[in-house]
Amino acid sequence: MRRILSAMTSAGSDDQTLDLPALLERYAMLRDTLMGLEAERDELAAQIKTALLSGAQAETELYRATLKVSRRVDYPIDRFREAFGDAAALEVATVDRKKAEALAKAGDLDPEQLRELAVVREVQALVLQPKTI
Repeated sequence: MRRILSAMTSAGSDDQTLDLPALLERYAMLRDTLMGLEAERDELAAQIKTALLSGAQAETELYRATLKVSRRVDYPIDRFREAFGDAAALEVATVDRKKAEALAKAGDLDPEQLRELAVVREVQALVLQPKTI
């Protein structure tokens, strides 16, 4: 472990080895800094978008602000089924977990059977929990 920590930190400093609490402290500082910057970026983007939608134009020496429109294509299941049939609709359908659980709660689906069908994927993520709460 010490060798890994040393290799990880040597790229950013001259063979300085950080212990795990120091790595955690550095990680927390960077995470907090990024979160603050992202919040400010989002706020500025909202203000700029509002101005552009009202007809304003914004430019700097290096950048011009424009709005890019994205579109997501959806196929309504009832129309898709009418056009291509039940088998094709079933082939492309996905199950919405929240809707399935709502149906089970309403009694339209057997909750126990739904629980048995569930597949749980485990993902590990680093989470920092505040010590003072």
